[in-house]
Amino acid sequence: MKRYEVIVIGGGPSGLMASIAAAMQGASVLLLDKGDKLGRKLGISGGGRCNVTNAKEIDELIRFIPGNGRFLYSAFANFNNRDIIRFFEDLGIALKEEDNGRMFPVSDKAKTVVDALIGRASSLGVEMRTREPVREILYGPEGVKGVQLISGQTLNAASVIVATGGRSVPHTGSTGDGYPWAEAAGHTITELYPTEVPIVSKEPFIASRELQGLSLRDVELSVMNPKGKAVISHRGDMIFTHFGLSGPIALRCSQFIRQVKKKFGVPEALLQIDLFPDYSAGALEQELRRLAAAEPKKALKNVFKGKIPERLLPLLFGQAGLNGDTTFEHLPKEPWAAFITVLKAFPVKASGTRPFEEAFVTGGGVHLKEIEPRTMESKLMPGLYFCGEVLDIHGYTGGYNITAAFTTGYTAGYHAGSSAHAN
Repeated sequence: MKRYEVIVIGGGPSGLMASIAAAMQGASVLLLDKGDKLGRKLGISGGGRCNVTNAKEIDELIRFIPGNGRFLYSAFANFNNRDIIRFFEDLGIALKEEDNGRMFPVSDKAKTVVDALIGRASSLGVEMRTREPVREILYGPEGVKGVQLISGQTLNAASVIVATGGRSVPHTGSTGDGYPWAEAAGHTITELYPTEVPIVSKEPFIASRELQGLSLRDVELSVMNPKGKAVISHRGDMIFTHFGLSGPIALRCSQFIRQVKKKFGVPEALLQIDLFPDYSAGALEQELRRLAAAEPKKALKNVFKGKIPERLLPLLFGQAGLNGDTTFEHLPKEPWAAFITVLKAFPVKASGTRPFEEAFVTGGGVHLKEIEPRTMESKLMPGLYFCGEVLDIHGYTGGYNITAAFTTGYTAGYHAGSSAHAN
């Protein structure tokens, strides 16, 4: 029976990088994936263009990984975002930087990245098998022994790296396979939940679909706690849907809805949309007053329709108790003040989020207190390593999650390969 020094389970970004890093240490490596091809999730990332990393400075990058990003400091000492950029450029993949530090292949094709990773692994002698689902990881009193496939075949190995992903985007093969294997080794799995996922609201104006399809550009969305304090705020674009809110800033705020509901024991979390984040309330009042005063006999709904999304105006007027047919000459004081307030803090009650099937990222995973951050090796089971989304690490979209996948994958592969080959 052939014995491998390292077996990697999962052919996504972290698994491919782990295989390469292990093989670079001279280890004999087998990569197993249950799907029919490697890099499926990688192939649809970045809208099919594959955002390979983010060029931000490390401290800033970690700030965009709100789910335990600090754990990555040690891994970044081994292989950081600059190393990722250099890695792909050394493989002949030209990269370009776009907005907010996002790094894409010049080809704008994820296939370029997937093919480069598979090609590099192949050139290093990594044996890659698809359609090979693993039944269980085999453990002994001294550590990892190998794996048993669904087919019944047993494969021995000095080290096993679990790179099976989380539960998000399950059609790519991420169905949570790694969690029971981790638990069998004594690991704790923290609560799993969808992140970077659209938000659900039961507000009447959502149920009526009167705003469905309305996009808001360059607004600020905040998740509030019951004490009226913003837990998180993100500025950018969003869209109203038939079930709630979606778009970049809605996805980024989604995980904090769960946090507020859980921490304060409330059924809903209050969101606030600042439609004019560049204006203070006072400056906005002056600007709108100036516009209305310039056409004093014109109805406010007609004055403001070029400044405020027209479909949203009736709702804003209604919440403020201000008649849209009112003119500047008859402007009532209190409803006018309420109108300014609602423009700066349009309220939306969020009941939750959409399910894992619609999430980009999984929150929760293998408990990080049980993982050695310098190596990604289990503290409980010698020879067992974890990398990528199976760990309790999650970031925003924009190259942050794939950076975490590549850096933990490289770290796990490097140390598993070095340790196994040395022995």
